Amino acid sequence: MGFYAKHILPLCLDKACGIGPITKQRQKVVPHATGVVLEIGIGSGLNLPHYNPDKVTRIIGVDPDDHIWKRSNDARAACPIPVERIGLSGEDIPLDTNAADTVVVTYSLCTIPDPVKALREMRRILKPGEHILFSEHGKAPDASVAKWQSRIDPVWKRIAGGCHSGRDIPRLFKQADLTFDRLDQMYIPGPKILSYNYFGVAR
Repeated sequence: MGFYAKHILPLCLDKACGIGPITKQRQKVVPHATGVVLEIGIGSGLNLPHYNPDKVTRIIGVDPDDHIWKRSNDARAACPIPVERIGLSGEDIPLDTNAADTVVVTYSLCTIPDPVKALREMRRILKPGEHILFSEHGKAPDASVAKWQSRIDPVWKRIAGGCHSGRDIPRLFKQADLTFDRLDQMYIPGPKILSYNYFGVAR
């Protein structure tokens, strides 16, 4: 792994994931978490300020990047909820079945190499009847935008750490045998090829 991929790129992506429109998306889903929370792609802790400490008892994070995790020190120190990190891979999470009351995944399914396998892991770890809270960018409904997403994807993956510009988020959930209690979608401010968002609740 080169210096750019190890140090520069993760910081750039972290900054991009902390801009105002994306923060507003996080605020729509994260406060609904309850109990023991499994967060996929916890990164530098951008979701931590949005958890409700009266509803959440513990946050267990999964993330592959040691350097970005270290950047979460201040966010963890400011968070009144116990936070820990286990494992590196969303596809293979070292937790027992039915271990979490809520799973939170925001702006991570675009990068996970096997997102369907990861979603099945989330389903396994959830207690029966509980929920996955999500917000992700993905495939746009406009044919012209979707075409450009497909065109840029090979290059975008290389320069953005494996991020896919236009994954079909609803289809991924369905392939993992998950159903939606709520599925909202919209463009948020930003380049259209990267700013179509899906967010809501699945089980």
